[in-house]
Amino acid sequence: MNTTLSRRKVLGGFAATAATVVGWSAASQSWATAAEVSDGAAVAEAPALDGTLTTSAADLERFRHDFGRLKTSAPWAVLRPGSDRDIVKMVNYARANNLKIAVNGQGGTNGDQESHSVYGQAAVPTGGISIDARAMSRIISINSTNAVVEAGVTWGQLTDAALKAGKTPPALPDYLHLSIGGTLSIGGIGGTVQKYGLLCDTVHSLDVVTGTGQLLTVSASAYPDLFHSVLSGGGQTAIILRAKVKLIAAPQRSVVFSLFYDDLATYLADGEKVMAENRFHVQAGEMLRKPDDSGWRYKMEVAANYSGTAVPDRAALLSGLRDNRAQAVIEDVAYRDYMFRLDGYETYLKESGHWYQPKPWLSLFLPASKTKAFMEVVEKELTADSLGGGFLLFYPYYTRKATRPLAVQPNESVGYLFDLLRFPNPGETGIQQMLDQNRRLYDRAVALGAKRYLVGAIPGMTPADWKAHFGTRWEEFYRAKRRYDPSNILTPGQGFFG
Repeated sequence: MNTTLSRRKVLGGFAATAATVVGWSAASQSWATAAEVSDGAAVAEAPALDGTLTTSAADLERFRHDFGRLKTSAPWAVLRPGSDRDIVKMVNYARANNLKIAVNGQGGTNGDQESHSVYGQAAVPTGGISIDARAMSRIISINSTNAVVEAGVTWGQLTDAALKAGKTPPALPDYLHLSIGGTLSIGGIGGTVQKYGLLCDTVHSLDVVTGTGQLLTVSASAYPDLFHSVLSGGGQTAIILRAKVKLIAAPQRSVVFSLFYDDLATYLADGEKVMAENRFHVQAGEMLRKPDDSGWRYKMEVAANYSGTAVPDRAALLSGLRDNRAQAVIEDVAYRDYMFRLDGYETYLKESGHWYQPKPWLSLFLPASKTKAFMEVVEKELTADSLGGGFLLFYPYYTRKATRPLAVQPNESVGYLFDLLRFPNPGETGIQQMLDQNRRLYDRAVALGAKRYLVGAIPGMTPADWKAHFGTRWEEFYRAKRRYDPSNILTPGQGFFG
């Protein structure tokens, strides 16, 4: 595939500029630009594209780090695809030249777009190709039951478009400015998991490009092994181009209850009670500091949605609960405002500087029978400084609602999301200690039967750790990897297969 390109041949394949990539130089182990090739450098010629492939400094800088700011990447080329065939071509090119390739979700707001992985999960090594998901951001169709969207569309963009038609995705993340493709590749979770499962459980079908360059439409009935390896599979077998996701009728308003507990056992009992009785449309919660900073307490945040004059009966919704009613906060807000509730907090974190700090997050699925014991350890381990400007989400769900095989769950009917979302204080010097603490807590949780969520920063994960994590699903996952990405070029940052 190596060839020496003339200036005329370069111009025939690209609208060339000095920073436009025209091929990979095996000799120098770097990308060659039009300016270099015009001097007679031998390169593996990159295919003609409808979009662009570039190594300009401005483009590369945006892809050198992710939201976690814990791992940096060596320089790479950035693909902004202009069509599906661009991705097919570049996957084939990467495979032929032993290069790595991964989609970079580029979520965020107000010019702060970046990969929202937190530990290099979307990174590629030297010479790798990063696909800018912002080039795939069209909402293709919305009807009464579903939407078809490109992978780079954010959940916020889809929510606003669907609301115009009186619809909403049934499952949404708490932070909506995340790419749909990236979220589906790790599962996606939010406060409706008790009813609708993970975000990936609301997907009907996907258009993907495999690691062998096949462009396929997959579903539970068409290429089911590939479909199930893509959803919650960390980008290991195929690149998501488009997704067909479920929509439901959107409510107009939400009555939101914030109920506070000083006792962990009572919080757990009430949370499982309201979940079993299906009282609310949204159920979340968190562990947070007491107002006097004397220790930890718990907040159950639940919401009942409604439209028109069908206002929920607040007394009935709270009957039989053992919360401290004097501390309860009840608000009636527009449904959209509630879905976008973290936007204001994002503004605060940016203004305070917390947003731009390293983020040693830890995300786990705990078995209910061991949750109290684990949280008692956490209460002793964490301090207010452990969170900085962040928070610790903590609430129950039914594990059977997570139906995708690779979204592995504890072996109990009820699980708890444990989502330690640290935003360290500016100037924090104990980041490595926080990472070490993540590893200790992870090992302790696994010994209790927990599973990890694919986001988060856990140092020292080995292929053996991942094999243990996926458990009985590992062999099926490994076969899909061998079938659809035998050259192991896709999304190396996950580290599943070494």
